[in-house]
This record gives sequence, structure tokens and C-alpha cells, in this order.
Amino acid sequence: MTTFASGTETLTRDALTVLQPGFTGTTAPDWLLRRLGEGLASVGLFGRNIASREQLAALTAQLRAERDDVLVAIDEEGGDVTRLEVRTGSSFPGNHALGAVDDAQLTRRVAHELGRRLAECGVNLNWAPSADVNSNPANPVIGVRSFGADTALVARHTAAYVTGLQSAGVAACTKHFPGHGDTAVDSHHALPRIDAGPPVLQERELTPFRAAIAAGTRAVMSAHILVPALDPDLPATLSRKVLTELLRGELGYDGLIVTDGMEMRAIAGTYGIERGSVLAIAAGADAICVGGGLADDETVRRLRDALVTAVRSGELAEERLADAAERVRVLARWTAAARPQEAAPQPAAGTDVGLVAARRALTVTGAEGFVPLGEPPYVAALTPTANIAVGDETPWGVAAELLRLLPGTETGSFAGQEAGRAALDAAGGRRIVAVVRDEHRHAWMASALDTLLAERPDTIVVEMGVPQSAPRGALHIATHGAARVCGRAAAEVLAGA
Repeated sequence: MTTFASGTETLTRDALTVLQPGFTGTTAPDWLLRRLGEGLASVGLFGRNIASREQLAALTAQLRAERDDVLVAIDEEGGDVTRLEVRTGSSFPGNHALGAVDDAQLTRRVAHELGRRLAECGVNLNWAPSADVNSNPANPVIGVRSFGADTALVARHTAAYVTGLQSAGVAACTKHFPGHGDTAVDSHHALPRIDAGPPVLQERELTPFRAAIAAGTRAVMSAHILVPALDPDLPATLSRKVLTELLRGELGYDGLIVTDGMEMRAIAGTYGIERGSVLAIAAGADAICVGGGLADDETVRRLRDALVTAVRSGELAEERLADAAERVRVLARWTAAARPQEAAPQPAAGTDVGLVAARRALTVTGAEGFVPLGEPPYVAALTPTANIAVGDETPWGVAAELLRLLPGTETGSFAGQEAGRAALDAAGGRRIVAVVRDEHRHAWMASALDTLLAERPDTIVVEMGVPQSAPRGALHIATHGAARVCGRAAAEVLAGA
């Protein structure tokens, strides 16, 4: 009986160890602290858990008081996807802006500084960078989260980002394997499918992941996508062919494999989170990310019990679960021992590297003869629905920064077929600055610009998404992202600051 009890306890602890759950609130709930004592080894943080850097540091200290080697993970890509600065917008431009600059050393410096700030707050695992090649301009979920559409560019910046982040003592988690760039469906809502053949996958999608592995990425996140050329039956997260045979075998990766959020509809709506988690571990995943939507003790209990039951029924090999749990512990030991390396030289003493990068990322068309705004303009934000990864709560645009530089600046948000006419009515006689995000993906947005420019040809256009559409307007500024610093950089040009 003693041996059986000991085996049961080990099995239960291993099942808890492979989970990366979330929670609500800005302090750790009692149930989470109790689970850490029972074997839980990772915690995922989201924007709802963060009020300030000081509060975040206190929260991570609270977690470490219960388990000193706990992995504290966050989805902090910088740019449009920020949790550390979810209420203000990021101090760092995202991947697409860094790719537009195409200075790998700058990317490394940005990633190091972002990692340094995370480490100061006690975060030691970042679900970043995105290594997806944004080969489909209609992609609704990757877009500016990608370094770009050129494979070689994405590969070198992915490697630079991994190196910079990990030099700050924070483990990188390169995503979304085997590549989410050629999709037209958001996996938060449904299961995307990529029909590219093996040669394209090898040359395009997998190349940045090879670069990340060569750079020593400590973790890789799987994508909830179906790639028939790799596995005609199962999405990558649940596929042994993708995770074990391809990632581990062919690519030689030996670090932690983390799933994307299991409550995303691509998995939850097809397999359910319990069965999905069992299949993912069996396929070769080592950690189950959950907590973006389901963030309670009941979810942890359900997934723990599903894994234990699968082992006892023979559906999941106990050795596979034990191996997954040990990989989690190996990463925890690395983060506990990691010491931040000396930072790379900054561009200038006291200069914010994020703002430097955002300024360098601007593409300005029509600057010849442009006279900076002398009077406060009207900012018409043509606002699309944000994807779930970005969230609606993070501010974007140029209005706040223009208001700082040109007091009296007013703004409004517009969407839909009448957006252009509504913006004209609201602006009155003021100079209009139209701010768009992925004009090429939204017919109503392009139509609104048509309306504005037909009646007010002096309208300035600021594109804060992927600048796929041809530049137009009296002045066109492409920021390659909607981070706060991108808005500041554009506002400086407009105000002549």
C-alpha cells in the first residue's frame, strides 16, 4: 500500500507540474498557493493580474514564498501584445517594427531591455517571440506580431530576440510552431488550416524555428493549426508527428514544449480541454497553457484528474508524463540559476531603446514640403475589432501623444460603412489625422479613407498595422505597429517635435 500511495502521489504531482494555469486578481488566491505546495510548478500571468511593476513584483514574491523555483510566465511580446503595460500601451515596438528597421543588434537590445524589466518584476518565462512568417496578408491574428513576410529576416530577428531576452535571465518561448503565418482564421475562434506543401513548410515556416533552436530558445509553443502535409488528422498541438517526430526528432529540439492556450476554440471547441490536454502530453508537449479564459481551481483540478485518469487507463504513458514534468523542472532550475548578462550598449546615454527603435521603424511618404501641424488637429481613429491576443483594453493610436504635443487635439473612434462621413462631421474645420490599422483587411476602412480624402485631400493618414495598402493622403506614416512608442514617434513627426 505504501508503494501504491507513493506512486499515486508522484503521479498527481507530475500532473500538476505540467500545468501552467492562470488566476484572477492582483494577489495570489489561496487555492493557487495550495496547488504550488502540491506540485504545481508554473503560473501564467495576464493583463488582469498586473496593476503596476511594484504590485507585480510583490505578486511574484508571494508565489516564490510558496515555491522558490516557480516558473512565472507572461505573454509580453511588446508592441500590440503587452501585459506589463496593458493599460498604457507598450514602451517597446513589436516585431513588425523591428523587422522594418532590420537591425538585429537593435532587436537584441530591445529584447534584453524588455527581459530586464520582466526579471526585475520576478517574471522568468516569456511566451515570446513570435517566429511566424506573415506570408498571408489577410492573417487576422499574427500581422504586426510577426517580424515580416521574408523568411530570412524573420529567422535572424527571432534568433536575436531569443538571445537578447535570455541574456536578461528570462526564458524565451518561441511560437507558434510549426508556423501560424499562412492562416486566414484566428485559432482563438476556430481551427485554422495551412495547405502548404512540405518544401514550402521546410523553407518558409520552419526556418525561423531552426534559428531559434540554434540560438538556444528554452521553450517552444505549439500552434493550434491543422497542417495536412505534416499530419492530416490532428492539429499541431495534439500531433506526435509534429511535436515529437518533427520538432524533437528532425529539428533536434530538447527544451520545453508548451501548448498555446487550451481554452482557445481550436481545441476547446473540437476536443475539449481535458481530452486535448491528454492528447497534447501524449504527442510530446510538456506544459499545458490554460488560464486566459478559464482561471480557477476547478480548471486545474479537472486537468490534473484527466491526466491521472489517462495514465491509469493506459491512454497516456506514465513515463511520458514523468518526462514532461521533468522538462518543466529543468527549465525551472535554469531560470533559478540564470544570471542576467551585461546589457548591450544603448544607442545613447539615457535614451529609451524602445523609442529609438520606434522612431527608426517609421516609413514616411509625402514628407517633401510637409509643414508640421501648428494647430491641434482632429484625430479620426478608424478602429477595427481587436483580436483576442491584443485585447480591447490596450490603448492605441496617436491622439494621446498629439494632445501632449499640441494641447487641444480632439479625437473620436469610428467604424463601419458611415465611418468616413461621421469623421468629417465630427472634425468640422480642423485638419484631420486619420489613423488606421490594417487598411487592406477592412473594406469599410478603405471606403472611409476614400470619403475623407475626396472631401479633405489635406488629410494625414497614419497606418499602425501592416502597411499593405498603397500610401495615400497629404502625408502617410507607417509605424508598423500600434504600441504607445509607435504613436509617440508618429506624433513627433506630425508636430515637428
